[in-house]
Amino acid sequence: MEDYNERYCLCALNRIFGFEPKIALALVSNLGSASEAFRLPQKEIDTLLGPYSKHRGSVNPKAYEEAERELTLLEEQEIRFIGISEDSYPPLLKECEDPPVGIYFRGTGDPGKTLCSKRNIAIIGTRDISPYGKEWCRRIVDSLSCTPERPVIISGLALGTDICAHEAALEAGLPTIAVLPTGPDSIYPYRNRNIAEKMVRTPGCALITDYPPGTAPLAIHFLRRNRIIAGMSEATILIESKLKGGGMMTSRLAHSYNREVFALPGRIDDIRSQGCNNLIRSKIAEPIDSVDGLIDSLGMKLSGKTATRYDEEYLWALYSTRTDRKTTESILNIFTAIRKERGISLNELTSRTGIPYKEISQVACLLENDGIISIDLMQRCTINMRKSR
Repeated sequence: MEDYNERYCLCALNRIFGFEPKIALALVSNLGSASEAFRLPQKEIDTLLGPYSKHRGSVNPKAYEEAERELTLLEEQEIRFIGISEDSYPPLLKECEDPPVGIYFRGTGDPGKTLCSKRNIAIIGTRDISPYGKEWCRRIVDSLSCTPERPVIISGLALGTDICAHEAALEAGLPTIAVLPTGPDSIYPYRNRNIAEKMVRTPGCALITDYPPGTAPLAIHFLRRNRIIAGMSEATILIESKLKGGGMMTSRLAHSYNREVFALPGRIDDIRSQGCNNLIRSKIAEPIDSVDGLIDSLGMKLSGKTATRYDEEYLWALYSTRTDRKTTESILNIFTAIRKERGISLNELTSRTGIPYKEISQVACLLENDGIISIDLMQRCTINMRKSR
């Protein structure tokens, strides 16, 4: 009897039944292993699949050989395939009704320690994140970094909320994992490649996907990957979302998996908050009314180190010795205006403070370089968090 490698067999089944993992899992469960599916005569495996299955004839030695070649090539690129029967496979994902047969892992270090050793919290939301959403996303991640558990932040590397969560985690020293809508050999969106590559190089972080190499970022791939984000996380936090969107789907999936779901409430006339408000009203999600409340609901405790806001007293002490009095006063005036109106633009700061645009721009650049504020592509300003004891 031919000796088949179980990992290669699982990879082959993943390629064959990718969109229908339940069939592959039923075969493995019925036969006792993926290897046995490739040892059976073709007629027997086709009988198990049924007379009308489109996959009849697909489980064959050629499929195994293709998987073997693929994984050998990927291992040279430091990309591993982890089958569902391996100890390194995410344990919570196994509990779901439709887990992938295996996942591709791209990261530094032992996949088991990255995927299995810590608590996972998913943070998701709209691509069109507002300054309000961005601020709270960072505050939540910063606070999670101040707990003894220091959970892994799970998201999808998309623009907006996802990349904000990944960046905040990296800055706070938390591990973070991105679930890709493509194969492991590409990064989408491409503009986030620098963050993705940083995650690959950072111990405890990784890029994962159940799609084989060469898979394009089609719309259906985004929807299907959401089950992995929800499935491998003990809790899902929705920052902002319209009534329809990937974040809403992921949150509902998490609820169906009997996982905790939290949502950030927002203004009832803000389209980016309507999804969150709807989940709260439907009692699918618990509202986030404070960071302390969220941490407590997650069963965690804040350590002595906490995330706090910058204030005028801190800025005065920081800049009074570095700049003249007039410049320091301008810094405080600009900072106060930003604090009063989250997301205020540089042009609006000019009219609010009466300070010339050139000076506004210079001060804003100084504050951003010092990590006190963030300025997005629309020149909107928000205050960051700082850590103190």
